[in-house]
Amino acid sequence: MDFMNIGQAAKASGVTAKMIRHYESVGLFPEAQRTDSGYRQYTDKEVSTLRFIRQSRDLGFSIEQIRELLGLWQDRRRPSRQVKALAQAHIQELDAKLQELQAMKAALEHLVHCCNGDDRPDCPIIETLADEDSADMPLKSGRRRNRADGLRPGGPAR
Repeated sequence: MDFMNIGQAAKASGVTAKMIRHYESVGLFPEAQRTDSGYRQYTDKEVSTLRFIRQSRDLGFSIEQIRELLGLWQDRRRPSRQVKALAQAHIQELDAKLQELQAMKAALEHLVHCCNGDDRPDCPIIETLADEDSADMPLKSGRRRNRADGLRPGGPAR
């Protein structure tokens, strides 16, 4: 059986050595066998597991979700409905994050539109970021109210 050191396993899997050590420390990936001198050794099977983890992370799955996916992957008798349900739940989480990002983008676009962007120091972007009350006032849409909600294009609200 051929073994790889951590650098070779990192290169073969696309997971950095630092992340391999992290996955070992959080129990997502089993601790590697070690040589007499203490160097980690990895097999092709372990590199396949690291690729699985990397590809799961690339799709945005959390460590706990990956832990569950790994268990399902390793269980050849698993019902695919469990995998599908996990993926569908993740899609719902991604949709919620996407809505949050779109709301942030819209608020920032509004602030940018309201800023004159000239040589004067008045800036609704800075004013909104510095406003203590703007983060505490929810809007009907579920996002937080900010000073930009009362601003008109080209300058501050009057």
